[in-house]
Amino acid sequence: MGAEGAKKRTIIFTYGTLKRGFSNHVLLQDMIATGDASFLGIYQTADRLPLVCGPYRVPFLLNFPGSGECVWGELYAVSASGLIRMDELEGIIRGHYERLPIKVQAQAQPDEDSVTMAAEAYYAHRNYAAAMWKRNGEIGFSIYSEKEAKGYVKRKDRPQHLTFLEQIGIFISSSDEQENLCYCNKHLSTTAAPLPIDVVNH
Repeated sequence: MGAEGAKKRTIIFTYGTLKRGFSNHVLLQDMIATGDASFLGIYQTADRLPLVCGPYRVPFLLNFPGSGECVWGELYAVSASGLIRMDELEGIIRGHYERLPIKVQAQAQPDEDSVTMAAEAYYAHRNYAAAMWKRNGEIGFSIYSEKEAKGYVKRKDRPQHLTFLEQIGIFISSSDEQENLCYCNKHLSTTAAPLPIDVVNH
């Protein structure tokens, strides 16, 4: 299905672990099999946006247009029921991410102009986005590749006694020297570090 045939569906730009070859793509594979999603192609954000990694090398797109780089990702047309599943994965109601508009464009051939189209993407929630950007030294990257994903920890292997927002808070409040510390179940103590109250709002 091309973009023309996807008008009645929500167009979602994926930039991280939902992409092909990454751990959460299994959700999209299942949705494609049931007819709830279709792959539209490789696209790039029309604007520069910060793409960074947080705890466990989880990727976060930050809604700060003009900062960072133009980000590469994959575009999907998603049904209403499929969108519910994606919102659940991304923790929309829990304040993990928020789904907002984004402008993307396909990679143009040398003799063609790029065509910009409207889509939606899962951004880091505004409650912690600025702190996440600062924690990463205000340096982003243009693609979440195997290099950026090295050290990624799957959800089942993360501390189960901490919420994802608490894990984000620990990462943001840690120093640069602690960046390479492991926060998996095996190595993280049962006592979480106190969180700055202005970082995470429950």
